[in-house]
Amino acid sequence: MTQIETPKVVRKKLFSPIWLLPIIALILGAWLGVKSIRESGVEVRIHFPSATGIDVGKTLVRYQGLTVGKVVDISIDDDLQGVNVDVLMDYRAAPFLNDNTQFWLVTPKASITGVEGLDALFSGNYIAIKPGDGESRSVFEAARETPVMLPGNDGLVIELSSDTLGSLDVGSQVYYRQIPVGKVISYRLENSNTIIFNAYIQQKYADLVKVDSQFWNVSGFDIDASLNGINVKTESLAAILAGGISFSSTSNDSATSGQHFTLYESKKLAYGGKEFTLTAKNADQISEGSRIQFRGIEIGRVVQSNLDDSGVKFKAKIDHQYAELLTGSAQFWIEGADISFSGVKHASRLITGSIVNFMPGQGPAKNSYNLLDSAPEIVNADPIQLTLTANENPNIKAGAQVRYKQLPIGKVTQVAFGDDFTAVEYQIDIDAIYASLLKKNSYFLPESVFAIDASLDGVSVTTRDLDTFTHGAISLVPSKSNSLMISGEQAMLYASAEEASEAMSRASQHTLVLNSADAAQLSPNAPVYYKKMQIGQVNQINWHQDTDNFKIHIGIDNTFLPLIKDNTVFWRNSALSINAGLTGVDIEVAPIEGALKGSITLGLLADDQQANSDHLYENEKLARTQAVAIKLHFPAATNLSAKAAIRYQGHQIGEIDKVTLDSNLQSVTATGHLYGDYASQFTQEDTRYAVTEAKVSITGIEAPETLITGAYVKAQPGKGNGQKQFEFTGTQLAPTPLSPGDVSFTLTRGTLGSLKIGTPIIYRGIHIGKVDGYQLNSAGNAIDFQVHIEQAFAHLVNQSSQFWDLSGIKVDFGLFSGAQVETGSLETILAGGIGVATENVTSNTNQLSAEQRFNIAPKVDPQWLTWSPIQQTP
Repeated sequence: MTQIETPKVVRKKLFSPIWLLPIIALILGAWLGVKSIRESGVEVRIHFPSATGIDVGKTLVRYQGLTVGKVVDISIDDDLQGVNVDVLMDYRAAPFLNDNTQFWLVTPKASITGVEGLDALFSGNYIAIKPGDGESRSVFEAARETPVMLPGNDGLVIELSSDTLGSLDVGSQVYYRQIPVGKVISYRLENSNTIIFNAYIQQKYADLVKVDSQFWNVSGFDIDASLNGINVKTESLAAILAGGISFSSTSNDSATSGQHFTLYESKKLAYGGKEFTLTAKNADQISEGSRIQFRGIEIGRVVQSNLDDSGVKFKAKIDHQYAELLTGSAQFWIEGADISFSGVKHASRLITGSIVNFMPGQGPAKNSYNLLDSAPEIVNADPIQLTLTANENPNIKAGAQVRYKQLPIGKVTQVAFGDDFTAVEYQIDIDAIYASLLKKNSYFLPESVFAIDASLDGVSVTTRDLDTFTHGAISLVPSKSNSLMISGEQAMLYASAEEASEAMSRASQHTLVLNSADAAQLSPNAPVYYKKMQIGQVNQINWHQDTDNFKIHIGIDNTFLPLIKDNTVFWRNSALSINAGLTGVDIEVAPIEGALKGSITLGLLADDQQANSDHLYENEKLARTQAVAIKLHFPAATNLSAKAAIRYQGHQIGEIDKVTLDSNLQSVTATGHLYGDYASQFTQEDTRYAVTEAKVSITGIEAPETLITGAYVKAQPGKGNGQKQFEFTGTQLAPTPLSPGDVSFTLTRGTLGSLKIGTPIIYRGIHIGKVDGYQLNSAGNAIDFQVHIEQAFAHLVNQSSQFWDLSGIKVDFGLFSGAQVETGSLETILAGGIGVATENVTSNTNQLSAEQRFNIAPKVDPQWLTWSPIQQTP
């Protein structure tokens, strides 16, 4: 039988994948269309004076060698004044088409300075663009000349101003030490009498141009003719043909783009100087380039002359190193060759022309001076006579020159001893024309024939002339005072600038006197520091015989006077300080000057602390704790050294500074300091001091820590009158003061035995007191022991108590009873002890008093050990 299959029903799909193809094609077409529209470019219009060199479809627009547009149309403008060039710019150039954007035509141009637009010679003319800022726009006016800031040049562009163009042109080189570092890129006429040059300096040389650089024209030849011959200078062949500019460089700040400079006609006119104006009725003998001289040395020159309603005005300049000589009362006059029957003076001026002579004055410099026809009368005035004083003669002889900035201003007329022969005096004459230089507090220095100045920066060697070698020379160092010296006054001739500086510094310092037990390893001129900054120095150190003390005079600069207050302290510094501990070693080395001469530090305590400001402390710790100096005397055999601690109940309250053997060879004197917080309690008349050192015995080691740290001084406070010297001939202290409630009394026995200070008093094996001290009684036949019973056990002892010696081992040997050995504990066998037993109950009638005395029995009575009163705790 045949089986029939059941038919399957298949539902038809609503979407076929074939429809994806037209959708993708539609999206791709839309994207291509948008991209085509967006990248179609931006149309702008540029107005040119003419269409020469511009072709439709050929002339391109370039930016730094990259094509960013193309000329698509050229038309004549409506006013017939030029042409409109339509340019299709790349869409990516749209952000740069703004108000300040510039376009210009680049064409090849050859001149003596070189070829410009060389790339246009091969590829054809093109339009260059310089992007600018501002609002977006599409219409531009083409620049007639190439803009000053060329695109892509990251160097320095500066402005130079000159009265004439000379042989300079666009492309003329800018030189530095005959190396081309830039060029002139444009020039223009400004205000009808000034030419402004724009010069471009390459980036790698831009730092050479400083804010005070001087520029001068090096075009052509520089000829200097005189009786000494003819000197011809030129920068290079290119500068002769095409013109050139050179400049100087200093160590000042670098110039910035756009900075303005003056372009001088020559190097001589450009170099340095302070400018001013000279006014004269005519210019018969003076012209541009005339020299300004001072005592035969050229210090400046006339750089420009102009006709004025009242006569002639000369623009002059004095070199920087002599600018200080130009003062308010300075005078200038014309001086030429002097022809007389005795001969011709200054004959060279017959050829070179007259010069402008100069005489300094006083007061602030002015901008304008009168140019006199002849020398003023003051030139022939009497010299100013001064007396110089020096500690010794630095090879200065009569006839030696007195100079200012190496220019002679006078001479030495006499050298002699002072009236008391403690100093050397010099009589000097200063020419009257230099009176303005002689100011109050001015001083003088001898000049060295040969001087070497060596430092980390190098070695400088200075030599002087033969006259300095034979007679010596003196230099004037004027002060800043407004008052002038007059004839007959005195001044100082210091041996060196350092000595003068120190003397000037001392004159303006506040002087203090510090007391010290020794000279503190200080020497004159030792520095005084505050927070490691020098604020003064040591001026003088004096020893006073009556007090065996030193007075140290120090000077503090007036600037730091606010540091001198009631809480100011001073301490001396160590050349080398080592602080060693478990955390490491800290080494502090003083500066070289402080290490050689010693040094002092000024410090400030808390505002509410009163300091001992006239004392020089040994170190910072003693200063800040306001330590008080003391002297202690001990036997010569005492084992004590410097830096030993002074302690009370284990706490350090001071330290020993020095230990010296006395002249009697029987004692030593220990000088030290007590920290200020404890000084009042330990500088009393009955204060006791003792040396504590390790003692090894059968009972153990006392003060074992001194085996490592060394012996120290143990102190016990007093209550008497204050003093600072203490005499001590033993090694034990007075009894320790009793606590309230302790009971003290006296025990007596014939010998000291093994008893000592600290020997315990034992009641039924418990320590209830101890021996505080002992001494031989007045009769000399027994030892009195001062003892006390502690407050907690005072009720266990009364007038019925008995005391016996517990020390050592006691043997009682009898013929019939045999030997009986009696011992205490191991501690009492080794260290000793005193036993006590009480028969009766303690009451008000049998209480102990300080005058109570008991004998110490050599051994215990067996009956005492049976006593057991029931004592009531108070």
